Amino acid sequence: MDSIGFDYVMLSGNERNETGKRMKKCRECQHKVSEQALACPNCGAPYPAKEKWDGWGFEYKSKTIIMGLPLVHISFKYRPNRMPVPAKGIIAIGQFGIGIINISQFGIGVISISQFTIAVYALAQFAIAYSLVAQIGLYINQGYGQIVWNMIELIRNL
Repeated sequence: MDSIGFDYVMLSGNERNETGKRMKKCRECQHKVSEQALACPNCGAPYPAKEKWDGWGFEYKSKTIIMGLPLVHISFKYRPNRMPVPAKGIIAIGQFGIGIINISQFGIGVISISQFTIAVYALAQFAIAYSLVAQIGLYINQGYGQIVWNMIELIRNL
């Protein structure tokens, strides 16, 4: 029995704990941990049984590349240092997004559906755009919403 209370049994070359679950070595400290462990009990490394771990959340990038950008990049991910991973692609979807078509909480795009955005055409809660539909926004050509101002008229009135 080891220090955390598990008996290890050798079964055909694979180490298993007392409940029969496979054991692996932690990628950081080499301590034996369950494949389902969320953190190493020895060093605290998150998801210690994974050979490579680069953060929390979900990320998908399509294999199709156009102008050096993935056709679709979806990112709701944070790196181990807690920095968000922005979605960057022709179609960008995520908490932070930069793309021609952008769907995000905070975004920059040609066409953007966001909570906060800078875009050519925007549908947002708060926006700065050429044309927009927003709750609050600044526009150049046309804007619709609760509180929207034409930037050119604002500058003239200064």
